[in-house]
Amino acid sequence: MRLTIRRPDDWHVHLRDGAMLAAVAPYTARQFARAIVMPNLPVPITTVEQAIAYRARIEAAAGAGFEPLMTCYLTDSTDPQELVRGHAEGVFTAAKLYPAHATTNSSHGVTNVARITAVLETMQRIGLPLLVHGEVTSPDVDVFDREAVFIDRVLMRLVADFPNLKLVFEHITTADAVDFVDAAGSNVAATITPHHLAINRNAMFEGGIRPHAYCLPVAKRERHRLALRKAATSGSAKYFLGTDSAPHARSAKESACGCAGVFNAPFALESYATVFAEEGALDRLQGFASEHGPHFYGLPLNTGIVTLEQVATAIPDTLQAAGEAIVPFLAGQTIGWRFGGSEVDDDAAGRV
Repeated sequence: MRLTIRRPDDWHVHLRDGAMLAAVAPYTARQFARAIVMPNLPVPITTVEQAIAYRARIEAAAGAGFEPLMTCYLTDSTDPQELVRGHAEGVFTAAKLYPAHATTNSSHGVTNVARITAVLETMQRIGLPLLVHGEVTSPDVDVFDREAVFIDRVLMRLVADFPNLKLVFEHITTADAVDFVDAAGSNVAATITPHHLAINRNAMFEGGIRPHAYCLPVAKRERHRLALRKAATSGSAKYFLGTDSAPHARSAKESACGCAGVFNAPFALESYATVFAEEGALDRLQGFASEHGPHFYGLPLNTGIVTLEQVATAIPDTLQAAGEAIVPFLAGQTIGWRFGGSEVDDDAAGRV
């Protein structure tokens, strides 16, 4: 069987920089027309000039036909007028809220949402979406509860205080997050990763510590995975594709303090198609992958198409990136779909 859908976008991806950017960007550009690029580099993207320069580096690495959508990394001292300028000049598509120390390169993140009230008021006024890494970082909160506690302590208040702010709850991992998004207004949406749809927290401990299944937020119990699969395949416009692909060298993952992140970009669409096929929802994949995100962001739909073929596809144990071995998601496994390429043929979108 062949499945043809409108060319999709990735609404949450880490492309890194330097040699790693050059190695991994083509994987994303191969499948997606656009991508929301995360700004958490070692020197975070906090200004319009930094975003313009980073965008140029991404374009050079990804090649023609791919559009990186840039985000501003929010800090306690972010100037609201920098967001106004970046938005007006078409540089910033969104701004990203990392609670300080929540994940990779987040030490410059926001220590308390109250410190960025003026920023959020400005974003609400100009219509710039807020992208939220939804976890508290208090050491007294269990790592598996950090998303649920964030909803109670931070997100509920934030949505109440800024009722017209466009907000994306990124890479949700719990039934609590699904319930929150479902109950919120149309200005609140969420991205869901392929790995949180495919694995639960057991994957990190099967036969020993499995560092390549470790990401932040961490995978949760099976009931949460099932809630995510139901949400993603529901057809609800509140949910759309965001891989959160986050490459690290194998040596950095397999270390005494392994980095958080799952590198799923090389087989992202195949992974999503596998889930949607298992749920009997292939007819809803195009909405999730290609339509809900652009509608939420107020961007045009892509005019190209991509084709997926129902063919057994072996995922290699490692790939080479920046002179290092890097382990892709589902390494060594065989999945039931293969990416068949992209082309310009808008009339064919959605054909099975």
